[in-house]
This record gives sequence, structure tokens and C-alpha cells, in this order.
Amino acid sequence: MPTQATSSPTNPKPVPVLGGGAADSLDHINITSKEKQLVKKLLSRYIDQGKEGRPVVNTSDSITVNFGVTLIQILDVDEKNQILKMNIWYQYQWRDMLLTWNEADYDNISDIRVPAEKIWLPDILLYNFADDRLREQRDALVVVYSNGQLLWMPQAILRSSCSFDTLYFPFDEQTCSLKFGSWSYNGFKLDIHFLPDENAMNLNEYIQSNEWDIVENVGVRNVKRYTCCPEPYPDITFKLRIKRKVAFYTFILIMPCALLSLLTLVIFWVPPESPAKLILGMNIFLAFFVLLLLLAESTPKAAASIPLIGAYFCLNMVMITMSTVLSCMVANMFFRGVMINRAPKWIRTFIIDGAARVLCIRSKIVEPEYTPPTPKKTWSTGRVIGETKGQYPYTDIRFAQVRLLDNGTDAKCGNPEFAEPGSQSQQITEEFNSQYRNGIGGSGQLLEEVRAIRDMLEKVREKKAKVEEKEKYVREWRIIACVTDRLIFIFYLLVNVVGLAVIFLGDLGPMDSSDDPKQPS
Repeated sequence: MPTQATSSPTNPKPVPVLGGGAADSLDHINITSKEKQLVKKLLSRYIDQGKEGRPVVNTSDSITVNFGVTLIQILDVDEKNQILKMNIWYQYQWRDMLLTWNEADYDNISDIRVPAEKIWLPDILLYNFADDRLREQRDALVVVYSNGQLLWMPQAILRSSCSFDTLYFPFDEQTCSLKFGSWSYNGFKLDIHFLPDENAMNLNEYIQSNEWDIVENVGVRNVKRYTCCPEPYPDITFKLRIKRKVAFYTFILIMPCALLSLLTLVIFWVPPESPAKLILGMNIFLAFFVLLLLLAESTPKAAASIPLIGAYFCLNMVMITMSTVLSCMVANMFFRGVMINRAPKWIRTFIIDGAARVLCIRSKIVEPEYTPPTPKKTWSTGRVIGETKGQYPYTDIRFAQVRLLDNGTDAKCGNPEFAEPGSQSQQITEEFNSQYRNGIGGSGQLLEEVRAIRDMLEKVREKKAKVEEKEKYVREWRIIACVTDRLIFIFYLLVNVVGLAVIFLGDLGPMDSSDDPKQPS
């Protein structure tokens, strides 16, 4: 099929269109556009001159490169390997003396595009480069203007090494610095500056990250002299400060942590003797352990600093373990008085008299000592009160009254020498002595019965005193257990309040709310 000539409104010259015949050949096509001729001519200069070496007229001349970075997206923040991964656009501007032309000679063409691998490029690299790839850039054409100005904007996926601190995770802010400069040319050969009207990363095309917010974006030009070389080496350092979004971690870590901490306080309101106290403590311990495993998946395993929330989880686990152990001790104290003797004096002094008084609970748990009034010893005339009428002879009752009066508590009782003259005791005593001397009424047998009753009453009184003393010891141990449990509760509450204050308020500092992350500060 023969070729046909077509024309366009902008180009009146006919343009050959290839046919589908097998005899057609590309060698017969001759494209004579001025742009093609210009590109071929400029590249032929580089072929003649070579692209090695700086494109300057004199050796003493310096090439000034205006450099900028446009941040597109934060791809990943790897705290474990200390690497920040970003999608960026480089922007280079410099002048090449070999790539100039007169626009009038080439149909007023002001700019062309040439392959980057065919011309000289400035060796501006990222100093803190952390990538196993040989190149991080994608191929891009260089825009060349007629006055020799060049604009090169390659795309790149950067992996830069940064020092990340996860102390306040998930409320942390990370700062990463990206240092760019010439790797081999000093400042006398190649000077690097910011792009006009820019001194930070360009965020006009930035895509918001789901996990990080940019809170600071600044750039600074430095001139440094290294030990190997006395010449100055300028560089441009971009400082990017990012803050983690906590919405996800609030529902996964923070809220369960706060709820479990509140639930832990319930342990101390369970009675010491209840077995549910230990069961609840162990269940909460397991729940905190699961949260700790979730935290381990989100934080670097080789971090230089342990996150405070992880330390808080561990602290809660330690406190729950201690509370479980102390609950066993409290339960032991609660039942201790049944098995052993009275609590030591220093424990009673410290817990009952000291701690209970400080906690204002001593009056609620310590019963006031009550001394019952001593009843007066009264005797009925004729018979013992409460006995049925005619049960005992009159003389036997009087004998019993005399012996019961002589109970060792009053030396005067039962002795006629100390009895008041004319009193009923003296009459009963004299009558008893008279009957006893005369052997009337079988007083010897009655005396034995009364002595046995008195011994029995003394044994009952001693047994009752021992029981009361034992109950007092048991009550003291239970009071000690309750006060100890309250002390542990207060200590646990203080530790939780301080821990939460450090985690939630420790990373808050004076920040200028007027800072715009898209503008340099």
C-alpha cells in the first residue's frame, strides 16, 4: 500500500503515513523537524565533548544547583529497622553551557526534552541512605531551555535511616532528617541551594497518611568540613517531624488498659476470705498479658527505649501478681487467729493503732472496750431467788449462802470476826457454825456439793475467758487483714494514677498551635 500524505492545521507540510505493505521501510522516512534536529545537535555536542566532567567553560567556575523535594506520601515508618519510607519527587535546576541554542534558528523552540543518561547530572545524593537497591530514582527526561537552564524532576522511593524513639508510643512524635548534598564535589565545584521561595519540602501534592500527621517541616542549608577534606561541603537537610494518630490504638490498647485498671480496683473490694478475689486477679493478669502481646506486635522488638504503655502493662501485671500474693497473705491473716496466738505487738501498733487511725477507719473496725458494772451481792431472806418453794431446807440454803460468799474475792465474807454486828451475814454465819458444830442437817455433804459447784463455775468462767481471749485474737487478725487490704488498695490506686499521668501527660510540651505543617517554620 503506498504512503499517503496528510496535513494538520498547525503544520501545513505533508506528513508521510506508513502503509502496511511488506516493502515499506523506515529508512525511507526522513523527519526534518527543527526539534529533532536541535536534540540531535545538542546531544552530538556531548558526544564530542563527553559527559564526563562538569559542563563549565573554566575550571574555576562553580555550578550552582537549586534543589528541592516534593513529598507525595509517607509509605512506612519502620521503627524496628529505623527506616522511613517515602514517595517523593526530586527537583533539580542548574545551567549547562553545552545545552544552549538560539531560538530564532529553530522555529522559536524554547525548551526540549533529552534523556538524562546522555548528559551530565549533579551527583546530589541522600547521605542517610538506607536501601539495598542501587538506584532509588525512576528514569525521567530532562527539560532543557534555550539559555542552558535545566529542570530535572525524577520520581523516587526513598528509604532513609532515622532514629525513632517509641518511649511515648502510641502518643509519640518522630523526627527524621534527610540530608542531601554532592557526594564528590566540594562547594567550590558544585554549590547547592534551595529552590527559589522554598526552604522546606513541598507539600502541595501530599497525600494524607492514615497513621501519621506532619507537625513540622523545615529545611536548612549547612556547610561542613570533613576530616578527609579541607574544602567546604554544602548540604541541604530537611527535618520532618511526624505525630502518630492514636484513634486506632485508643480502641485497641488504651481503652482496654483503662478498663482493666479500673476492674483491678474491684479486686480490693472483694472480702479477703472470698476465693473470687484470687480468681478475678488471675483473669485480669491474663487479659493484661494479651494486651502486652498486641503491643509487642506494634512496637520494635529491639527498641532502645521501652514504651511507657508497655511498662505500664508490666507494672499492672506486677501489681496484680503482688495483689494476688498479698490477697493470700490477707486471707491467711483473716484465718490466722484460729491457728496461732495473738498478733505481735509491733504489728498491732503499726496496723491497728497507726495505719487504721491514719485511714480514719479505726473507730469503725475496733470495738470499744466495755466493762460491765459489778452487780451487788444481794440475798433473799429465806430462799434463793428463782427456786421453787420448799425445795431446800432453810438451814441448807443459809449454809450455801455462806460458802458462796466465801469465794476468795472477799476475805471478810464467811468470817464472823469481820462481819458487822447484827447483820444478816453474821447471823447466818453464827447459825451455820452452830449447826456445823452440832452436826445438824448433814452440812458436810452439802459443803462438798457447794465446793464442786464452785469449782465447776470457776472452770466455766476460765473457759469462757479463754474463748473470749481467742475471739479477741481472731478479731485482731481480721482487723489487721482488712487494714492491710486497704493499704494495698491505696498503693495500687496511687501507682495507677501516676502511671496514667506519665503516659498521657508526659509527652505534652509547649507547642505553637499556629504552626502549619505545609509551611516552613
